[in-house]
Amino acid sequence: MTYRGFSREQIASYIDHTVLKPAASAKDIEKAVEVALEANVAAVCFRPSDLTLAKQLLGDSALGLATVVGFPHGTNETAVKAFETKLAVAQGATEIDMVIHYGHLIEGLDAQVQGDIAAVVEAAQGALVKVILETSELTHDQIVRACELSRAAGAHYVKTSTGFASGGATPEIVKLMATTVPELGVKASGGIRTLDQLIDMVEAGATRVGASGTAAILQEFDAKSN
Repeated sequence: MTYRGFSREQIASYIDHTVLKPAASAKDIEKAVEVALEANVAAVCFRPSDLTLAKQLLGDSALGLATVVGFPHGTNETAVKAFETKLAVAQGATEIDMVIHYGHLIEGLDAQVQGDIAAVVEAAQGALVKVILETSELTHDQIVRACELSRAAGAHYVKTSTGFASGGATPEIVKLMATTVPELGVKASGGIRTLDQLIDMVEAGATRVGASGTAAILQEFDAKSN
């Protein structure tokens, strides 16, 4: 069974199943892990305060356990981001989604932006680092520069959005990021709620997609596939 050339398993393999709402409860985390394990997604992405519970619920699963650093505005001091990262890894995180200080990027403080990312990469001790650019707040030239700085700092992925700003991912921006740093992964996030939106992002070059509505997306696949 496929839809637009993708199997259900392939669709799930792109998804970072995400719960980052401030008011999310322990039951929300438990349900999210249940959905993620059943679907066999790439990873779950939770708030730092959820890591211990999530690690326990995941058990010996091979699913990635991601958390956020400097979230959602990226304005923490670099030392704070590095500490957040070290603590997250100690609590079981295998992936770190960090927010750049995009105010510094807009000001042209490229060395500070690169150093901020590099400090998180070092603190991650080999864990995957995804750099959230908050693309809705940036020009195309600034997005290109942010991608290049992420690559120079040793990051593994560039990511469009936190989901807490004025806009989310678009295929156009995903394609720009993928062509700028083809050797890095690209994570599309923010506003991706339907199966077609997810596939549009993948076809534009996304290698991961952040989504909170994983169950609904896969139900849509079941209804549309043939």
